[in-house]
This record gives sequence, C-alpha cells and structure tokens, in this order.
Amino acid sequence: MFGWHKLSIGAGAGDDSVARLKGRRHQRRLVALLGVFSFVGCAAAPVGSAPLVVMYPTDSSVIISDASEPSATARPPISKPYVPSYPNAKTPLVAYDGVVENLFFHPVVAYPELAFNGNSETKGIDTSMVTVSEFDKMLQSIYDNNYILVNWNDVWSEYTDSNGVQRMRKNTLYLPIGKKPLVINFDDVNYYPYMLKTGFTYKLIVGDDGDIWSWGLDPQGNEVVSQDLDAITILDKFVKQHPDFSMNGVKGCINLTGYAGVLGYRTQTDRSNTSPEFEANRQKEIAAVEPVIARLKQTGWYFASHTWGHIDLSTSSLSTIEDDFTRWQAEVGSLVGPTDIIVYPFGARPDGSDVTQTGPAFTYIQSLGFRIFASVGDEPFTKIKTTIDAVICDRMHPDGTTLRYARKTYLRFYDAKLVFDPSRPDYGTNW
Repeated sequence: MFGWHKLSIGAGAGDDSVARLKGRRHQRRLVALLGVFSFVGCAAAPVGSAPLVVMYPTDSSVIISDASEPSATARPPISKPYVPSYPNAKTPLVAYDGVVENLFFHPVVAYPELAFNGNSETKGIDTSMVTVSEFDKMLQSIYDNNYILVNWNDVWSEYTDSNGVQRMRKNTLYLPIGKKPLVINFDDVNYYPYMLKTGFTYKLIVGDDGDIWSWGLDPQGNEVVSQDLDAITILDKFVKQHPDFSMNGVKGCINLTGYAGVLGYRTQTDRSNTSPEFEANRQKEIAAVEPVIARLKQTGWYFASHTWGHIDLSTSSLSTIEDDFTRWQAEVGSLVGPTDIIVYPFGARPDGSDVTQTGPAFTYIQSLGFRIFASVGDEPFTKIKTTIDAVICDRMHPDGTTLRYARKTYLRFYDAKLVFDPSRPDYGTNW
C-alpha cells in the first residue's frame, strides 16, 4: 500500500538517555544579564514607510529546484543575501524588524501509555517531550496567535563589511500584515533505540502518494503508518491545512546527531564492527533514507548539526570535538547536504560561555562553515559576534518542564492549562 522499505529496526550502536536540561539555569542567567543583545537591537537594513508588496503562496505547493545538490562540505547557502521573493501571493507583505521567536521540540510521544508507564525513561520523557495531543493543541494556539513559520536561514545573512571582513547580520523580513515570525526546529529526529519501546514512532518513510509518513508499532505490536503520530508529519498536515502559517512553504529545521543513524535508519558507522555484513546493511539503510531526505527538503524542511555523538561542547576536548564533527560531516552531512546551523546538545555552549568568549572550540566549529550557533533559554536572545563571523541565539523549549513550571513564560504561544495532557505522571505543576 505504501512505498516504504521493510528493514530491520533493531538496536543501533549505543543508546541515548533522554536529552538532559543541563545548563538551562546558566542560560537563564546569561539571558538576564545580556538581554541588551535582543533581536530588536540587531543591525538591519533601513525600512521605508510604505509597505513592500511581494507575494507568498496561498497553497501548500512547493517549488522544487532542479539544481544539483552541493557537497556536504560546500559553502553553505546562508552566505547568500536575503531576497524576499514569494511568487503567487495575494496578500501584501510589510517590513518586520522585531523579535523572531524560536521554539524547539524533541520527538513527540505517540503512545503515552508506553512512555509514562513507570519505566526507567518515564521521568526523562516527561521532562523533555510533549505528547501528540499537546503538540496538536500547541500548533493550533501558535497559529491562532498570528505566528508564521520562517526559515532560520532567512533571519540571518552573511555580508562583507567595509574592511573586507565577512560578518553576519539580521535581515529585515517581509511578512503578511499582523503576522509574527517563528523559527521552529526539532532535536534528535533520529529515533534512538530507547524510543522504540517507549511510545514513539520508529522512522519516517515516503508513501506511494509522495508524502512523508511515520512508521512504527502500536502498543499491541501492530504496524502503524500514520501522519498523526509524529511531529514532522503533523506539522506537514497543519501547513497543508493552513498555508498562511508558513512563509513560502517552509516547515522547520531538523537537528540531527549521527551515532544512531538518521530519521530512524541505522546509517552510522561502528568502529568496533567493520565487517562486510555490517557495511552492506548500512549501505541499504543509506539507500532507504535518501528519498526521505530528498522529499523533506522538497517540502520545506532543512537540517542542522546536533553533533554526531550528542556531545557536551562545553566540556569536550578540542580533539574530541574535531573527531565528532568530522564524523558528522562524513555520515550525516553527506546525506542531508550543507548546513551552517549548529544546535548545542544540552544547550551547552563551547568555552563555557561563547557570549563573551571565542575560544578554540568555537573557532574550529566556525571554520567548518557554521554561522548560527543555537543554545537553549527561556526568552528570545541573540547576539552577533564581534570577533568572528557568527551569531549566537537561544531557543525556547516547549516540554514537560515548561508546561509544569513556566506557564506564564509561554502564554504568548499557548496556555499550559489548556494543552496539558492528563496522561502525564502526577508530578505536580506551579499553576
């Protein structure tokens, strides 16, 4: 019925604990101390008094480029200047220079009865994830509050200053009147082995209809192909139903590690297993995921690095970081194409605090072509680095922790009281 590959979905090379919230208190202090570097204070092109009339699509169609795919090490696309160009629109767009919100999610819980059954992962999943029910309600509320999805790469661009030095700058966006820009992104869309028994979908596939679907097993062990159980497919459907929720068909950024493969396919190498059989199966997995990646990119999705091994960049040695990024480029970048976005695991900044420092770890990562460095925080935050061609920013985190204990902070997006899933464990709230 659907065109997916029947592949073995056993445990990969190693497991991962649910992403910790390490460093968030530190991030909050940084945000409070350095709030002067908000989006509003960033450089932008001057804006005239009359609105610029350009167009954005009113349906969910996507223009697919026939340009050849650049190599994983090619200069990333953000180096190109931002040019607002939205053909076929029927609504005028106006200049916007305010705050660009940024929200990130982990994979969503499809089956709460498996995720919250008291297993060893229950507490971590409750801390860091939202359920399908919560995600559905959050999306509707975010849309109702007049947010519109924009591409991270449209928010920033690289230019050459008067001294011939390349720098980053914040662009003036052009949006429908009354809309507020939102970058949405998803960490760890790898479908780690622990997720396969704790209530998540298993992988993304391309159906015979050409759409992206999720594949997995329900609590009874039955195969389920759906577009209603995974954040990626849910957002796809929502934008199809509400095309005015997206600028030019953009969806979100998928932030990938590599140690357990990508998108549910075990494409990773294993230095302890170099057998021909292992490599042959790895190549089959690579062949199976390639059309999934291609279709995601055709339909408004793009990718970022989350490091290969989900490593803590604030404590890892430079040699460890170099090995990890080399491996990510070889195993993940080679599949998803170039990116200049790095999303810090655990929100942990290189050098302890790259807000005020630019040490060897940050410099090395930047030398690979990364220009947007994303951490975690409780409010919008960004700062263009003055010593190097890069910008740093924080992403807010809808999850069990903020649903329980940060309701007021997220009210401009949704009300935790209205979206909270009663199937969660009884850990209390501060409402």
